[in-house]
Amino acid sequence: MNNWNSITIKISREAEETISALLIEAGSAGVEINDSADYLNHEDQFGEVLPEIEQSELVEITAYYPENMPIVELKAEIEHKIANLADYFSLTGLSVTTNNLSETNWAEAWKKYFEPARITHDLTIVPSWTKDYLATGSEKLIRLDPGMAFGTGTHPTTKMSLYALEQVLRGGETLLDVGTGSGVLSVAATDLGAAEIFAYDIDEVAVRVALENIELNPGHEKIHVSANNLLEGIDKKADVIVANILADILVLMTDDAFRLVKEEGYLIMSGIIADKADMVIASAENAGFFLETRMIQGEWNCLIFKKTENREGVIGG
Repeated sequence: MNNWNSITIKISREAEETISALLIEAGSAGVEINDSADYLNHEDQFGEVLPEIEQSELVEITAYYPENMPIVELKAEIEHKIANLADYFSLTGLSVTTNNLSETNWAEAWKKYFEPARITHDLTIVPSWTKDYLATGSEKLIRLDPGMAFGTGTHPTTKMSLYALEQVLRGGETLLDVGTGSGVLSVAATDLGAAEIFAYDIDEVAVRVALENIELNPGHEKIHVSANNLLEGIDKKADVIVANILADILVLMTDDAFRLVKEEGYLIMSGIIADKADMVIASAENAGFFLETRMIQGEWNCLIFKKTENREGVIGG
């Protein structure tokens, strides 16, 4: 197969999560998001300000499909589904376009936009093809090639997940990474001292990509990756569970998470759009967790829950 078809949707920023899920459900293994807000107050690794980008309330979401998929029919189906979302999101400025591109060009062209990025105080994401970047001081490098899986580490939901891991990991923990994607959170957990990590994803492509990325990083023998639907059928007890996926999916795993998290352990949930945060909080609290920390970046939320009988230090405790 030499060519791919792409579908690009320009739509209001508030619909980003829903449209991304819609495109993936239609058969794409992942999406590319172009958001002008990413350039706000942004400097490159040398401290130089990046070019001014005109700010827009719209984002561009691109998904890629094999050339043998009927792209015209697929585009019409997606447009129909988007039209049904008019009661939930603004469709002003909406556009849906298709394109055909060479697999080689697509596979290489995006890489110029993925550069080393210091995400937290200690964690820096480095593209696997960047060979001359050296760590300084306490900096820990995560070598990554996201391929067709979600997670370069630079999206707010992933950034906050990394911040959360820095907060709760002290060394020696067992961690479950649900919806591992590119494997970035599992690799970070090894750098932060976790003793053993079990990473799951329902997507076989993500499992393959995660395994490839883990092999790029020291400590990979601590990480075990397998295909699984959330935490169904899992019996491994954990000190920490982390999940960076859609809010509507997170609420399906809170009971299983409570069953598996050890007493005084943590559940980290990210990928939560602002207007669904209360839904996720209610689901986790109904399962038995207490909300300890809530992080917000733009319209995204990351929540740290604790399984404890001692409510001192938790929100509302």
